[in-house]
Amino acid sequence: MKPDLDLDRLAYETLVDKAKTKSIWKDGVFLPEEYNRIADAVENFEVRDDDVWVCSFQKSGTTWTQEMVWGVTHDADLETTKTYLNERFPFLEFTGIIITARVAMRENHPDLERWIYDSVNYCKDLPAPRHIKCHLPFNLLPRQIRTGEKKPKIVYVARNPKDVCVSFYHHSLLLEGYCGNFQQFCELFLGDRLNYAPYWNHVLGFWEKSKGMDNIMFIRFEDMKTNLPDVIRKTAAFYGKQLSDSQVNKLAEHLSFASMKKNPSLNKERTVEIISEMKVFGEHRPKGEFIRNGTVGQWKEKMSDETIARFNKWIADNLKNHLDYKV
Repeated sequence: MKPDLDLDRLAYETLVDKAKTKSIWKDGVFLPEEYNRIADAVENFEVRDDDVWVCSFQKSGTTWTQEMVWGVTHDADLETTKTYLNERFPFLEFTGIIITARVAMRENHPDLERWIYDSVNYCKDLPAPRHIKCHLPFNLLPRQIRTGEKKPKIVYVARNPKDVCVSFYHHSLLLEGYCGNFQQFCELFLGDRLNYAPYWNHVLGFWEKSKGMDNIMFIRFEDMKTNLPDVIRKTAAFYGKQLSDSQVNKLAEHLSFASMKKNPSLNKERTVEIISEMKVFGEHRPKGEFIRNGTVGQWKEKMSDETIARFNKWIADNLKNHLDYKV
């Protein structure tokens, strides 16, 4: 972080007017103040042992992992994937975090889907086994998970933070009302002024828990890119599923970048339409695509040498006591 930079002010001023909000620190996590509206409901969420959870820091390959896990738990039955992902595999804390929901609550849009304006209860009422997505770090997960009272199987996906930063920047332009430049976004990322930060608290929190909790499986975006069928098989074993080679190959094809990019249940075109219709960002119109690149190493083209050096030092500093963690 540059010593003369006011990060809190930067975080506020790089959002379009309708997206601006006060931020809070909740148990060491940077969040919009609207999270307080659902914090108790999340803390006391009644977890079930047969729940299926996917957790991650934003833009680490979450949608990809959700669709993989769904395919595995449904025996590669692709007919079941045609329903919109946010309906069948909803986002637990959406209502208290995401700008679409925050504007909807402020301006009273009763015609919106329940997973937007009442996400915690929407998840609660899902038929078993419930599939739930969550971006909260381990220390903010529902109490029953943290204490081990309930042990749903959780897949946590991580990604190289430099690629996370690039992807998060484009995501924020499209869906979060961010209007600053990329270098400013890097400052916010390194300075822990983005939703769910600090990054390392998030990733290393789950990494350390996965060593002692057999209901957490830790995977990496880069491993999925290198050998997706292998990760599918490991995920199937984690959930006690036996998939044939034909099923694995069918699911891997369904999970290809080209397939996902044109899949309306995954590519968030509907979400972008909702943002435009509600004028969530005022007259500002979102630009870009949700499933945009999906590659490893995109930071090499986007970041300056100086920024890369700062990220490398930041990574080294945070991993000096976690030498078993691979970026």
